[in-house]
Amino acid sequence: MKTKTLFICENCGYQSNKWVGKCSNCDKWNTFKEETVMTGTPKKTAGLKAIAPRKLSSMSKAYSKIPTNIEELDRVLGGGIVSGSVTLLSGEPGIGKSTITLQICETIARQNKNVLYISGEEGLDQISMRAQRLGITSENIQMISTNSLEEVLGTLEAEKPDFAIIDSIQTISSENVPSTAGSSNQIKLCAEAIISFAKTYKIPIFIIGHVVKDGALAGPKTLEHVVDAVIYIEGERYQNLRIFRGTKNRFGSTNEVGIFEMAENGLKEVKNPSSIFIDNRNSKSSGTVVTVAIEGTRPFLIEVQALTNYSNFGYPKRTANGFDLNRLQMLIAVLEKHANIKLQNQDVFINIAGGLRLTDPAADLAILLAIASSIKKIPIPHDLCAIGEVGLTGETRPIAQLARRVMEAEKLGFKQIVISQTKENISSKAEVIQIKMIRDAMKLFTS
Repeated sequence: MKTKTLFICENCGYQSNKWVGKCSNCDKWNTFKEETVMTGTPKKTAGLKAIAPRKLSSMSKAYSKIPTNIEELDRVLGGGIVSGSVTLLSGEPGIGKSTITLQICETIARQNKNVLYISGEEGLDQISMRAQRLGITSENIQMISTNSLEEVLGTLEAEKPDFAIIDSIQTISSENVPSTAGSSNQIKLCAEAIISFAKTYKIPIFIIGHVVKDGALAGPKTLEHVVDAVIYIEGERYQNLRIFRGTKNRFGSTNEVGIFEMAENGLKEVKNPSSIFIDNRNSKSSGTVVTVAIEGTRPFLIEVQALTNYSNFGYPKRTANGFDLNRLQMLIAVLEKHANIKLQNQDVFINIAGGLRLTDPAADLAILLAIASSIKKIPIPHDLCAIGEVGLTGETRPIAQLARRVMEAEKLGFKQIVISQTKENISSKAEVIQIKMIRDAMKLFTS
């Protein structure tokens, strides 16, 4: 085996013999870092070794889970933390990663389990100060501060805790790899070693990961492939709302989200997210409509806000916060062609209140009503909720779990519920109005 200097893309792991400004694989700029890697053919082993296979039917079908007793987090994890699993927790700086991990340590320690917190970024005094602010005083939590993979694994083997936190994977390095901490080789080797240890000793481990400036997880993409679960914390750093979203989970659904609110003493669960998302609505303002989105198994009432303004330039601007811009462009085209609302000289801005990222197509009808309400300066009734997908020909299309959405809107006091055409039997005390074509909705509420 020999060593060789290569340039490796930090975004996708593509390798080049020389430095280049733009990666030809992922089209990212300035992502190549110099690394020293091992090359050549490894020496052949003396002989092959066989492992006796086990019958699937003879293996236990049950696996133990440690509940965090934080309901919103357990929902995202699929009921708790599975024994021997490795979970990657990531998010923007200051979003609350270290805060929630300390809270998890506390709730697990209260179950008479030993917890080990390994920090590669902060000193023990800094972690202690945060713990005091959060009111965490459990005797079952132990802490070490190190950047050495060998010390991390040695401490884990000596202590054999019931649960461990590593903060963060980008700060841990091995002396066996001739590169700096945070490089692709270091992250890959350290992650594989930690995962192997977790599987061998059945110790669940949470790994905190950094993100790059565009919000993607720092390091090679293989890091997300080798862990058992990946959880992203979303939200604006200077706002209170935090959304936990699982993008990968080998032990549960990836459709669930957990809603938290940042407070002085840590992240607090939001038991009724709908009340947060539609709170402080102005009943007399135009350009605002409420819709119902489904995230996993829960319906959320969400306020959609639209603003149109005369454009002084030849090319009008379209901006979306929390909504897909390409879909917004499509919906604007549908509104112009099939509802005769001209937006060629109008800037259009869409905002999803509360910081939630809305991907549910059931919001289409609310988006169009909000835009029409803004340009015509006609407020939509405060007690009206719009639910429906819109097609390119201007027709509304059936959506999933419509009855549950209507029930949630009715429960929160909405008197009129506008829905797309459906064959489903919808029973509600509120007035349910079915819309076949988008122009029908415009005539009813913006004329």
